[in-house]
Amino acid sequence: MLFFKFKQISTAKLQKQLSMKPTIVDVREENEYQDGHIPGAKNWPLSQITRGIDEPNYPQPWYLICRSGHRSKEAATILSDDGYKVIAVKGGMNAWQGAVTKTN
Repeated sequence: MLFFKFKQISTAKLQKQLSMKPTIVDVREENEYQDGHIPGAKNWPLSQITRGIDEPNYPQPWYLICRSGHRSKEAATILSDDGYKVIAVKGGMNAWQGAVTKTN
């Protein structure tokens, strides 16, 4: 059995928490983010996280989301190892049923 140093949450539970204005960090590449993301989500691609962490001052915990959940778990592993409070969103944008903003 595999244990993670971070929590995971379903997209349905995250959607219920949107009124509390959680910090959502979309770890997909910029073009993927522009094609559709959760309104208010920050874009911080996994490729930038792996080059060294120089994060903006986002309130923690950070809810990490990607397309399917794989990259958000990878980002959560990196960030939690460095002491950040993160929560990976299971299923990613593929499972998201809420509003989406496009910026392209």
